[in-house]
Amino acid sequence: MEALTWTGALTWLNPILGLSAAIMVAAYTAQIVVSVMPRAGLRSAGGDVASVDRGPGGVFAKTGSYAFRASIVLILIYVLAGIFVGPTAGIVGAISRQLLPVWLALVVTFAVSVVFKRKLGLYGKLFDSTVGMIGFALVMFWVFTGIFGGVFDVLVTHDSLSQVSGMKNKLPGTPLARADATDYPWFLLGGDNLARDVFSRLIKGSWVVIQIAPMATIFAFMVGITLGLPAGYYGGKLDVFLSFLANLILAFPVILIFYLLVTPEIVLTGLPSYMAIVLFIFPLVFVAVLLNSRYYTQPSVRTPVLIAVLGLFGWLYLSMISNDGALVKTSTYDIPGLPAFLDLFDIGPGLLVVFVAVVFVNAPTVFRIVRGLALDIKTRDYVAAAQTRGEGPWYIMLWEILPNARGPLIVDFCLRIGYTTILLGTLGFFGLGLESESPDWGTTINAGRRLLSLYPHAAIVPALALLSLVLGLNLLADGLREESLRD
Repeated sequence: MEALTWTGALTWLNPILGLSAAIMVAAYTAQIVVSVMPRAGLRSAGGDVASVDRGPGGVFAKTGSYAFRASIVLILIYVLAGIFVGPTAGIVGAISRQLLPVWLALVVTFAVSVVFKRKLGLYGKLFDSTVGMIGFALVMFWVFTGIFGGVFDVLVTHDSLSQVSGMKNKLPGTPLARADATDYPWFLLGGDNLARDVFSRLIKGSWVVIQIAPMATIFAFMVGITLGLPAGYYGGKLDVFLSFLANLILAFPVILIFYLLVTPEIVLTGLPSYMAIVLFIFPLVFVAVLLNSRYYTQPSVRTPVLIAVLGLFGWLYLSMISNDGALVKTSTYDIPGLPAFLDLFDIGPGLLVVFVAVVFVNAPTVFRIVRGLALDIKTRDYVAAAQTRGEGPWYIMLWEILPNARGPLIVDFCLRIGYTTILLGTLGFFGLGLESESPDWGTTINAGRRLLSLYPHAAIVPALALLSLVLGLNLLADGLREESLRD
């Protein structure tokens, strides 16, 4: 069986795409140069600055826009042709066909969102922003890739941990040595230094990121909101004390905190487990206070709702902090937790340490943002009106201040997921927390860097994946910021 080229039968499209990309880069570069130099001259001469936008700068802008659209259309042609002809269109075609469930999920998501965007609030307004849509597409691509590849296992071509004889450091598109009838015939993105399929590890690694980054960010926000709202609303000694703790944590270098938490001697003391017990209870406290403040004047509704919701959240909380029937395991004693038949899931020790470390590092920053927003919003007229009505402090904080702070918090949430993704990549790169065999992108980059000059594909592929996800999150945050300002 022959090795695959990158574009196979679609090679004739490569010069067209290259030309389109070159025109786009040249046009946008020229637009920047032309739009800066004449403006300064016009201002000094008292000329009309708007005339510059109708001159060469406007022409370059239109040219760049057309070239950008042409590049997108050509990329879509590669993808669509690959879906229909598969490996005949080379590595790009084979990957496109393998990712067919992801493309279908993206099309359905965009179609439904665009149709009902006027009824979807800030999320719907995102589809009025080109930057926001591009960012959303990049993020959802990796979300769907992680779900289909990590949960349903329909995207991977080989076992991400298995070593295949004769495939060590093989280039992308190399046919499988002595392949059986049930084996996928190629290593689409090559093999790493342990003869494992880079494409399959990329897919599995996306699930590791999608599992940890959003959930860790949500927990960090629960901690930051639960502590930041009262600090900003009440002020005084409470604000001073909580702000001092936040600044104390932020004073330590992030990598040093991670390194200390994953050190075997620290893990054996049970410190990460104790931290998990404290940090993971904040979502439970947040939901309890939220519901209690909302239904405080309706005890007949409040009591059953609190019992049901807190019972479920308490079960999830105990399942998260219990591992192998113990809340805390140290070298000298164990603190018993949920029995095995009640424990819904176990978080591995390495994953728990990483999760706790990410929450611990991000929570103080979220606290400071929420505190600042609360200090500003509590002076508004609608807060004074709620106080005049006799509403309780927590009702005002959660139902008056927090909803009106949603714009900056949503934007920061997207950006913080990007920061968390980078942190996870950094941890994996330095071999902290996760197992050495883990397919997460940081670990994969670290394994591939040793032979970067000879076989760059093993490190470059996960690095580009990490870059595209973080870029998508940043673009999504920019789009949300733009639309939230109009809201």
